[in-house]
Parts: sequence; C-alpha cells; structure tokens
Amino acid sequence: MTLTPRLGLLMTLPPLMWAGNAVVGRLMAGQVPPLTLNFMRWLLVLVILLPLGWRVLLPWQRVAGRWRYLLVIGLLSVGLYNALQYAALVSSTPMNVTLVASSTPVWMLAIGALFFGEHPRPRQLLGAALSLAGVAVVLGRGSVQALLQVQFVIGDLLVLAAAVGWAVYSWLLARPPAHMLGAVRPRADEGWDWAGLLLLQVIFGLPPAGLFAAGEQTLGAAPVQWGWAVAGALLYVSLGASIVAYRAWGLAVAQGGPALAAFFANLTPLFAALLSALVLGEAPRPYHALAFVLIVAGIAASTPRPGGR
Repeated sequence: MTLTPRLGLLMTLPPLMWAGNAVVGRLMAGQVPPLTLNFMRWLLVLVILLPLGWRVLLPWQRVAGRWRYLLVIGLLSVGLYNALQYAALVSSTPMNVTLVASSTPVWMLAIGALFFGEHPRPRQLLGAALSLAGVAVVLGRGSVQALLQVQFVIGDLLVLAAAVGWAVYSWLLARPPAHMLGAVRPRADEGWDWAGLLLLQVIFGLPPAGLFAAGEQTLGAAPVQWGWAVAGALLYVSLGASIVAYRAWGLAVAQGGPALAAFFANLTPLFAALLSALVLGEAPRPYHALAFVLIVAGIAASTPRPGGR
C-alpha cells in the first residue's frame, strides 16, 4: 500500500485527536471521575450517532446473529480502552500515558504473528525499533541516565493493558469473522456504514462502561463538578476524539493495514507534548525534535515501497 497524502491525513488525524483526549482527560481529573467520564462520553456519542446510524438496528436479527463479535470490539474500544486511559491520567501525565500507548506497534506485530498468521517483515521490525527509540528519547528526556531511572506508576500499567486491547481491536477490524465478509455481510445501504458500525460498538460497549462507572460511584468516587469546562470537555471527547478519530482510524486501518496505522499512532506523544505546552504550559524541549525524527523514520521504514511489499 502506497502512502498517499489522503492516507497520511487519515492516519495522522486520530493521534492528534487522541493527544487532545489525553490532555482533556488530565484537565478533568478531579472534576469528573475517570470511569464516569468514559461512560458520559460514549453516552453522548450514542445520542449523536442515533440519527445517523439507526438503520443498522433494523431488522434486529442481523445484529443479534453477530452479537459475539460486536460485543468483543465494543468492549475493547468503548468499554475498556478509554476507561483505562482516563483512570491512568489520575496518577500519570498525558506525556507518559501517550508514550506507553506508543508500544502499540509492538503488540500489533506480535498479535498479528501469533493469531492472524501475519509475520512481521524486516522493514516493519526496523520501523518498530526506530519508533520505540523515539519514545525512549522522550521518556528519558534526552538522557540515557534519566531513561534508566524512569519509574512507572499504576497509570502506566493501565495504559499498557489498554494498548494490548487496542491492538486486538484493530486486528479484529482488519480481519473480521466470516459473517462480516463477502456476500453475507450486511451492506452499507442497509445501514451498515461507518456510522452504523460505530453505533453498534457503542451499543455493545456502553453497558460494561456503565457497570464500571457504577462500580466507581459505589466505591465512593467524588461527584461530577459540572460547569462549562466539563461540558466543553465532553463535547470534544465525544465529537473529536470519538466520532472523527474513530471514523478516520477505521478508514486508515482498512486502507493501510493495522500495522502501518499503529506506527502513525506513535505520533500521539509528540502531539501531546505540543498540546501540553499550549494548554498545560509545559514547553517542548529539543529532544522532542529528535524523537519526532525517529518516529517519522519508523513510519517511513515500515511503509512498503510502491510496487513492493
């Protein structure tokens, strides 16, 4: 697959949106409990998507016959991924969260090899090494000594679990079961377009997200501190980081493959650094430029040449 400008834009937009999501999640810590934030986010997405994708629900038998697949991808994306990320931002920073999430290409290659018969090529392994080197540069703030002394908090481990789950989710999008392929797959003109499919993920992922939020409240989470900041944050994470980003990610994975898309996802910590400087007052440093070069080199190394593999 040749990296066209359109495909590059599709693959760049989600990490930009998700970097903003991390910054917003950090800003909301103390104002909205993390699992409650995740539930309210996807509840608002449900309201927005219903007018666009309601036809996917009729007839319901078509949905019911595919409930296992829809439940898994809904749980991995809506139910768990951002719930773990928001929980991580209580004890970690947007930079650390997005950096740990940048291990996704490694998990993407590993899961592809173990479960989907997609063995990584040398170019992909080189790309993974360069991208992770860029991540290490930022994590160590440009110093090998600082990198060796890095200590991870519980939030970093939560994001690591989220990264593994996201890798599985992306492969399930690219390699769906037989009932989602070919002639037996419901057509887009029957409501199974991008809006309908995302709506189904939300419908199946929202109940577990609600259970997590209810458990959080039962354990004594602080009430939501309602205000314009919270309302604006919910609007951004539902429209930008959910609908726009998920739509672009789905197209990027379908056109370029999950492995290549994962390398572009490594741009998230760099966008997080820039947004943190603008919003949180944390100025970028020279080592961010080195990290950017390494991550982009990883993308370039992993991209097949025209006419090649």
